[in-house]
Formats: sequence, C-alpha cells, structure tokens
Amino acid sequence: MPSSIGREWRSTRRTTRMRILPLGFPIMKFSSKMAMNDRRRGLSCQFAQSCSHWVPSRNVLLQKLLNCDLRVMALWEQSRERRGSPNIFEIVERVEMGQMASMFFNKVGVNLFYFCIIIYLYGDLAIYAAAVPVSLMQVTCSMTGNHSCSVGDGTKYNDTDKCWGPIRRIDAYRLYLAAFTLLLGPFTFFNVQKTKYLQIMTSLMRWIAFIIMIILALIRIGKGQAEGHPSVANLSGIQNLFGVCVYSFMCQHSLPSLITPISKKKHVNKLVLLDYILILGFYSLLSFTAIYCFRNETLMDMYTLNFTNCDIINIAFIRYFLGLFPVFTISTNFPIIAVTLRNNWKTLFHREGGTYPWVVDKIVFPAITLIPPVVVAFFTHDLESLVGITGAYAGNGIQYIIPAFLAYYSRKDTQLVFGSGTVNKHLSPFRHTCWIGFVLVWGFSCLVFVTANIILSEPKL
Repeated sequence: MPSSIGREWRSTRRTTRMRILPLGFPIMKFSSKMAMNDRRRGLSCQFAQSCSHWVPSRNVLLQKLLNCDLRVMALWEQSRERRGSPNIFEIVERVEMGQMASMFFNKVGVNLFYFCIIIYLYGDLAIYAAAVPVSLMQVTCSMTGNHSCSVGDGTKYNDTDKCWGPIRRIDAYRLYLAAFTLLLGPFTFFNVQKTKYLQIMTSLMRWIAFIIMIILALIRIGKGQAEGHPSVANLSGIQNLFGVCVYSFMCQHSLPSLITPISKKKHVNKLVLLDYILILGFYSLLSFTAIYCFRNETLMDMYTLNFTNCDIINIAFIRYFLGLFPVFTISTNFPIIAVTLRNNWKTLFHREGGTYPWVVDKIVFPAITLIPPVVVAFFTHDLESLVGITGAYAGNGIQYIIPAFLAYYSRKDTQLVFGSGTVNKHLSPFRHTCWIGFVLVWGFSCLVFVTANIILSEPKL
C-alpha cells in the first residue's frame, strides 16, 4: 500500500489527466518533463497566466490543479527528507477505505461505497439491537421458574409462551429492546471518545468466553454426553453459510488502523495471514464442538445461551457470564458503531465549504442512525437471517467488491504514473488480474446463494 504522499500525487495526476484533456489544451505542452520542471520551480501562477489565451474561462481550474501539484511535490520532498527513503510504497500514514475510494473512484463510485458501508452498519446495529434483548429474554424468562437452569434444557420456546405472568416472551423481548434503546441510544447524539480500555476489556471477555465454551463442549463430548449426531453432508444450510462467513471474517475496513501502527512492516503479509489462520482455527473449533455437543434442533442462534443449562455447567457464575456475555460486549460496541454510522451519513451528504444546520447535525443524522435498526429489531429477532443478509449484501461489497476494484484501479494508476518498473515491496502474491476476477465471481456467488436461500426457504423475518 503506497504512502499518502504517493497516493495523493497519483490521484492528482489522474484527476489532472481526466479534467485537462477534454478542455482542448495542446497536449504537447504538457509533457511530463515540462510539468515536473514547472512544479519544482514553483511557477504555477505564471504558467496559468501564460495559458490564459488558450482557455480564458478555465484559468481558475488550471490554477487549482497546478497549485495542487505544487503542494503534492512539496509534501513529497518533505516525506523523503523525513523518512530518508524515496520509497513511495512505505506505509507511514493511515488511509481509510473512504479516502481510498475518493482517490480512485468517481463520484458515483464514492457514493456507492458509502451506501454499502451505511447498509452494513445498519445491519450491524440491527443485529446488536436484537442480540441483547434476546439474551436477556432467554436468561430471565422461564416456564419452570428456575431462571438459571432451564434456558438450555433442550426446549425451544415460542414467542407467545408466557414469561412472567401474563407477559409473553415477545413482550419481554420488546421491553428489553426499549430499555436497551433508552440506555444506549442517546450516545448516538454525542461523540464517543477514549474507548481504548473499554475495547481491551471487551476483547478479553471475548477470549475468555470463547475458551470457556470450547472447553465445556470438549468436556461434555469427552464424557460421552454429547447429543449431536451431524450427518456426513447436508447442503440445506449452505446458502446462508456464505453470508454468515462473510460477516464473520469481514475486517477489511479495519485493516488500515491495524497495519499502520506496526513498526516493522516487512512481514506484514505473514502477520495478516497468521491472524486469519488463528481466527479460522477458533471458528472451526467452536463450530465443530458445537455440532457434536448439541442437537441441531435445540441449538440456539445465540450460541452462548446453550451453556446456561445446569447439565452443561453447575457453576452459576459461569452460566450467567456466558448467558449475559453478549449483553456486556455488544453494549460497549453499539454506541461506537452508531457514531461511526452517523459520521458516514454526514460524509455522504457533505459538500465542500458547507455546514449543516444545528437541527440536521444534532437531531436528524442521529435519528436516522438510531431508528431504522431499532425498528428492524422490533419486528424480528432471527439473528441467523439478520447475519446472513447483512453479510451477503453489504458485507459482500466491503469484503470482496470494493477491495477488488480498489486494487485494480490503484495498480492501473500506479503503472500509468510511475511506470511498470516500479516495485511495490508490499505487493500481494495474488497480483495477477485474474485473481481480482476470481474475487468478483466469488462475491457474486455468495450473493446468489443467499438470495436463493431467502427466496426458497420459508420466511423467518
């Protein structure tokens, strides 16, 4: 990934190329050598004036383009002095996917990018808004009155079953949803800062919960108490599997923040590969122990709730910890994602030099961020479908489509500006264009499978 200086230069050269050629300038006047000399001498103003007899109505545009080139060259020289190396592909500054989209996509492409991000974040918030009330409902509602042992007793309850007296389970779910919205919703109207220690605590809780669930499932299987008897092959759930896998492994939007702080980036590709292998190992271990430990008919969408049965673990603290684990972790992430979605809305509609009225900035954007996912969670708490749809559509774009096009246009522009002899030391081993085509075909396949699953299966939403 090139540095921001190289990217800005490349983007500027591409923009200049796209905007100048249709204006009717004599192309021979813009040789690369002449343009480079003009930049280095700082003659943008004089050059723009000398060109005024060619295109009098476009002096301002030319002036802006040349000034932008001047700034880029100045930054480029400063970057070389600071780093002591002319390598333009050194990763020295964080560049988010939105910035990359602005560099290599046109206006329509940038808007589609933000639309995809927004839809994904809406799906995220809807999943979170449903997961917390579901966990609270399952832990607190009981037909036998024993709140700590009856959740995972092999019985699947209906939404119309009683929870407390005349209150049905679906009513309890919506009460918890209302409380969740009232407690965490107001954070959408403010900025969330200094969340480092909160995120560290959440990560530790995830590791602890994962390890506990894997160990408990292995102990139950080792004692011969496992109830699961999975078939050798069952293709009935493969359609939704694509969307779930995309949602589970989707982290492309976080890579700039993860990679940039690494001091020695020589082996960054290997580190990312090891990270994915570790994630795959955990997911595989968790999934395979689950299908052998529990019957498919009683396996809950919120996997942690399967461990709230006394037959699994007779320590009340662990049962409550696993049962309420989504409440703790999701509640800390919900405000952060909500603020991120709100800011993406602002970026999508932002116009250079303009400001939003107070009502739009402080009320409208937070409201359109918070209300839709809560409404979705009010009408459905089917987490499997929510995860599958979010991953297959919005997540598919973020994980496959957008990175593929970014890679294609960035490589194309790099060759055009710096020549084919420029070597990127972080170049991917999958550098051939055929791999980009493969990723696009794979993303389209995921989309088709999940869409077919929605159409052919009974509606659960």
